[in-house]
Order: sequence, then C-alpha cells, then structure tokens
Amino acid sequence: MPTYIILGNMTDQGAKNMKDLKQNVQQNRQSGERLGLTVKGWYLTQGQYDFVVVVEAPDDETMAAQVLTVAGRGNSRSETLRAFTLDEFDQIAQKIG
Repeated sequence: MPTYIILGNMTDQGAKNMKDLKQNVQQNRQSGERLGLTVKGWYLTQGQYDFVVVVEAPDDETMAAQVLTVAGRGNSRSETLRAFTLDEFDQIAQKIG
C-alpha cells in the first residue's frame, strides 16, 4: 500500500481543545481504519508542525477522503506527502531510462 506523511498544525479550535487531543486522534484513526488506512505512527512534534502522522492507504483517493474528513472536524490543517520506499524508487528509476 502507498505510504503518506501528514504534516499538521492545530487550528485555534484544536488548540483550545488540547485536553481532547487523544480522543480526537483516536476518532480520526477509527475513521481512517474504516476506509482501509493503517496508521504506522502518530507524533506530536516541535517546530514548524504540531504533529506528524505516517499512514498507509489503499490509494490517493482514499487518503484524500480521510484528509477531508479530518479537516471537516476543524481541529487541524494538514499537508499530505506521498512517500516512496527505496524499492518503489527502483521501479521509478527503471522508467527514467
């Protein structure tokens, strides 16, 4: 399954509701699992982003559906990056010629 890195920041609403962070993360994880996503890691971070999530999803459309679902809850904004393993890179490199 494709891997995605999600870089996120809390909105003002999310910051006000930090005491509910663990519950909100669990809710997001459960909605993702219903779509077929597997969360490989969820990290609260320091620096430019408030959190980083590593996820495997069946495809881009499924990942987009999850991102839109989470965004609709209003607690965070995110940027999603498609991540490629070295084995996947080998397949890409073969197409370069």
